[in-house]
Amino acid sequence: MKSSTDGNVASAQPPAPAKSGDLKTRVISALVLAPLVLAAVWAGGWVFHALIAVGAVASAVEWGNLVPCRRKGAAIVLSVAGVLLALAAQIAAGPWAAVVVAILATAGVAVASGGPDRGLSGGGVLYIVAGLAGLMWLRDDPDSGLALFLFTMLGVWATDIGAYAAGRSIGGPKLAPRISPKKTWAGLIGGMASSALVGWGVALAAGAQRPLLALAVGAVLAVVAQAGDLFESAVKRRYNVKDSGHLIPGHGGILDRIDGLLSAAPVLALFHATIGTAIAWW
Repeated sequence: MKSSTDGNVASAQPPAPAKSGDLKTRVISALVLAPLVLAAVWAGGWVFHALIAVGAVASAVEWGNLVPCRRKGAAIVLSVAGVLLALAAQIAAGPWAAVVVAILATAGVAVASGGPDRGLSGGGVLYIVAGLAGLMWLRDDPDSGLALFLFTMLGVWATDIGAYAAGRSIGGPKLAPRISPKKTWAGLIGGMASSALVGWGVALAAGAQRPLLALAVGAVLAVVAQAGDLFESAVKRRYNVKDSGHLIPGHGGILDRIDGLLSAAPVLALFHATIGTAIAWW
């Protein structure tokens, strides 16, 4: 009988270089992509819209490959066309036009894809459009576009960092063990606190009239971002997939990187459109 010590030694030695190599790949990818993304965000306008279009195409392709269906090629082509048309409709005629196009495209993809999960296959269009259109609507705000986008992006990043740090250091009860075994309630609270503080800082820097409101909004944003993360984790677990794709070396797919943004952006956009502007949040 092989000893457990021998088995552990044999299995423990090979992964070390892989982890080191994976970390190096992740760092290189981040150093290359981060400046490009930040430059497009800073520039705004058509440059930012081009970035959103690239993200939309990549996300639609990943979703089409993630959810099995009978006619995958047709589903992917229609999904790509649907998200691009919806985003173009928003630029031309506003967010409600994007909603109408997205709903029609969702129905079209569901019918064309076939299979028992055709609803989820088509739902990817609505999911992607809601998130990316929300980001685009926030950035295109003529008064506070950059601040709104940074509030969202930095809040989601802070959520991930705070949740990881609190989860690792505190541990405790699991948040959703069947979906994401590593997530804890402590991590959720840590993410909320981090996002609230970052949101408050962005609001102060942007000259907000009521920066304390940003604390509450940042905390809510963290909950929504974590919910989006859990949603994608549930979809991937349903199909026994680790990553949504392999577009970003060392990081997986684009949906793996922006799942929190896709859920947080439409919520913040809706808040700003209905309440935030009325009370002069920024």
